[in-house]
Amino acid sequence: MPKTASKAPAKPASKTAPKPVAAKATAKGDHVFLIDGSSYIFRAYHALPPLNRKSDGLQVNAVLGFCNMLWKLLRDMPEDNRPTHLAIVFDKSEITFRNKLYPDYKAHRPPAPDDLIPQFALIREAVRAFELPCLEQVGFEADDLIATYARLASERGATTTIVSSDKDLMQLVNDKVVMYDTMKDRRIGRDEVIEKFGVPPEKVVEVQALAGDSTDNVPGVPGIGIKTAAQLIIEYGDLDQLLFRAGEIKQPKRREALLENAEKARISRQLVLLDDKVDLEVPLDDLAVNEPDSRRLIAFLKAMEFTTLTRRVADYAQIDPANVDADPGNKSGASVFSPLPPSDVTPAPGDAPASAAAPLPKAKPTGARDDKNSSRKGTPATLAEARGEAIRKIGFDRKAYQAIGSLDQLNAFIARVPDTGYVAIEAMSESIDPMQGELAGLALALAPNVACYVPLGHRQAGGGAGLFDAGLAPGQIKTAEALAALRPLLESVGIQKVGFDVKFTSVMLAQHGITLRNIDDAQLMSYALDAGRGSHALEALAERWFGHAVVNYGGLVGSGKGKLTFDQVTIDKASEYAAESADVILRLWRVLKPRLVAERMTTVYETLERPLVSVLARMERRGISIDRQVLSRLSGDFAQTAARVEAEIQEIAGEPVNVGSPKQIGDIIFGKMGLPGGSKTKTGAWSTTAQVLDELAEQGHEFPKKILEWRQVSKLKSTYTDALPTYVNPQTHRVHTTYALAATTTGRLSSNEPNLQNIPVRTEDGRKIRRAFIATPGHKLVSADYSQIELRLLAEIADVPVLRQAFRDGLDIHAMTASEMFGVPIKDMPSEVRRRAKAINFGIIYGISAFGLANQLGIAREEASAYIKKYFERFPGIRAYMDETKDFCRRNGYVTTLFGRKCYYPDIKASNASVRAFNERAAINARLQGTAADIIRRAMIRVEDALTEKKLSAQMLLQVHDELIFEVPDDEVAATLPVVQKVMQDAPFPAVILSLPLQVDARAANNWDEAH
Repeated sequence: MPKTASKAPAKPASKTAPKPVAAKATAKGDHVFLIDGSSYIFRAYHALPPLNRKSDGLQVNAVLGFCNMLWKLLRDMPEDNRPTHLAIVFDKSEITFRNKLYPDYKAHRPPAPDDLIPQFALIREAVRAFELPCLEQVGFEADDLIATYARLASERGATTTIVSSDKDLMQLVNDKVVMYDTMKDRRIGRDEVIEKFGVPPEKVVEVQALAGDSTDNVPGVPGIGIKTAAQLIIEYGDLDQLLFRAGEIKQPKRREALLENAEKARISRQLVLLDDKVDLEVPLDDLAVNEPDSRRLIAFLKAMEFTTLTRRVADYAQIDPANVDADPGNKSGASVFSPLPPSDVTPAPGDAPASAAAPLPKAKPTGARDDKNSSRKGTPATLAEARGEAIRKIGFDRKAYQAIGSLDQLNAFIARVPDTGYVAIEAMSESIDPMQGELAGLALALAPNVACYVPLGHRQAGGGAGLFDAGLAPGQIKTAEALAALRPLLESVGIQKVGFDVKFTSVMLAQHGITLRNIDDAQLMSYALDAGRGSHALEALAERWFGHAVVNYGGLVGSGKGKLTFDQVTIDKASEYAAESADVILRLWRVLKPRLVAERMTTVYETLERPLVSVLARMERRGISIDRQVLSRLSGDFAQTAARVEAEIQEIAGEPVNVGSPKQIGDIIFGKMGLPGGSKTKTGAWSTTAQVLDELAEQGHEFPKKILEWRQVSKLKSTYTDALPTYVNPQTHRVHTTYALAATTTGRLSSNEPNLQNIPVRTEDGRKIRRAFIATPGHKLVSADYSQIELRLLAEIADVPVLRQAFRDGLDIHAMTASEMFGVPIKDMPSEVRRRAKAINFGIIYGISAFGLANQLGIAREEASAYIKKYFERFPGIRAYMDETKDFCRRNGYVTTLFGRKCYYPDIKASNASVRAFNERAAINARLQGTAADIIRRAMIRVEDALTEKKLSAQMLLQVHDELIFEVPDDEVAATLPVVQKVMQDAPFPAVILSLPLQVDARAANNWDEAH
């Protein structure tokens, strides 16, 4: 029989810990406490030695530490700082949207200690025993929930205290949000954040994006730490401006690091930026607090056998603990407080509730009026919404997916395709390089949950390739037989093949002699509709549109030394992953295709996206030749230069020096030589970053100058002359880059593995590297390049008569601008005056500030401001264009190119001034850069047919922004040049009639540098 509870009165509210009560609307003057539960757990675990519950030996040190910390926090809160709302926030699982953006995110984190894992559920029960809200949501980290609650509280005028010392949360600090470190009893406000990061809270994300985080495996930019990152962000204003102007940075090592790792920095920013717009399952108002049920808490503590803490709580509440029974649920390991099981195990993919999905954009035709007519039944918009709603209601059933292991099964599936007229297809490989990867299998889908995987090249566990496929796992069709059965379907023009980044599948099948015809690409549909509104990765779209978490690829193949390639994954697991991918692709296609019509984006997709897939696939397969001997000689030259510079370094130092040792270099510079400006790192060594050395070199010190020279030439050698030969395909003996169509907001293509759009051209050494890209014997490389296309488009779109006339007259546009601004005759104009005008011309396109122009030209900010003011006075149409573009984007959330492409900038109305300013600059530039990107896309789509019509055999090999590179037989060069030039110049027609002619410079040579 339970003992009789004490009748003693409860303590006054002012002296008891809070508990949740009925929802109370959060308002000005309220104080919200958000406790980072995950941080508390690990601090508690490491703070106490192993402690076992006597009754059953269960390890409970983390539970005790957590309860002690929580009790101390609640008990010691001063009267004037007590919360009106409070919650403890946990990570629901390790898999979030960040893992889908970057599979290696947190991949290096070790698993939780074995003796801690059983304590997770008990800690959650402890929170419930304290009668505090225990918050967690699938797909989000605790930090994202904290960010969202803090934002909501601030918007209502309340203040927030985040109980944590986690540096990732410091980005949230503002005049209404502070952090509190309980271990150090330290308040973290704006000043403390600046002390930690060197920048205010609103810039923390940008510093972290550059510096990275080895704990969470956020890549950042190699070689850039917190201090340097802060200096760069302060100097350039924001990350995007820094990356855009990275080529201007004087320090070679830092410049190359930023140029080569710009995309890593952008991804890192997305990884560290907290999501403060989570669709919360528990409203902020539900976190209102009051006094707890002390007897309930004592019952839990007695069950855990925490004698000392039980006595403290009982004394505080004036309750005799002998009159309270231990909670039987927690004595047996089950909970009597909550009907829901604890959630410490990673949820199965697909278990995410629909409510966790991101809000779905409403399909609405561009320019449609919000009146009765726009909602009339049967319109494209309502049909698109109906289609989307119907598909979203169909759940995912992985058990319905089929692994096909025989020709009979495959033929039976193929026989069903004509009934639908379409099939989703996805090629699976062990490599991201479709030119060298082996075909592991093909996934196919006909309808939701009607999908299969045809494994072709999966290996037995521990098995190699072996003779006669001895290493293959059983239950697979021979690749040749499967492709023979599939060929009529894949090459049929009457059956629609739906893919996702279908170019990869197209290139892989082409390696087997199959031409994939009549294709659609769900990723490119998403890109045409929503460029700039979110990720276009399959995982992200599945979650956004269907609230569905697909099988995680990282979890499938693992990480570290034990990481598998896809052909090593067991067939059952591979089939589940691949078939689900095909299923998602088909569903996305059915949702997005009607939106193209409803939102009047069909022309963009059909003329700028879909036709380019096959063009790029052919370009990727062609590749380009490189002269290994040229690269080898350059490597030798660079090695000799490095050796010579190293000898000079030794001589200046007067002692043997390991030039690659920052510690030795620092000791010589700041110790032996006593040069000024030295500072030490956390390890106690002198800092010898590129910025430190560059500043010393500018002061005339020879030793740091030589160190910089050595580092620069060593970087060219390792990154380019040594690395490029490793990309040569052993079968074709050429280098094959991979192009991404859905990579930028503006429609520009990107090049990867290797990135051939980023080969340095500004230095003589850099141009030498381009000389290694050569034509095959009997051929020439032709480079055809749009001349100043974005300035021409500025003159066109902004309607600037003076600029238009200058282009029509073929004048030097920069000299003309200088003449207009500074009153200097064009003839015999000083080069410095022209250089300043050129900087302004191009800077205006990218929204350059007076600060930026001053840095670029090395002049005072006041002088730079006067230049910009005068420029706008002389060319008023440009200011009007910029203001009009910003206003349009603020109203609509996007800007359009001349060809109808929408470039979304949803943060153009952000409260953060830096974010807002960046989006304004990006929107202004997007109309120009996006239109230029559309023009060269149109040229690429047309040029092959034009060459064929003239019976010319030139082949397009590369696209580098405004430049196309062809390989042309020697005897066809003269005939090819005018054809290519005409196609590129006429590319806008007939969709857009430009009043200004486009100029295309085309040259032929034996290598890329000479042709450019």
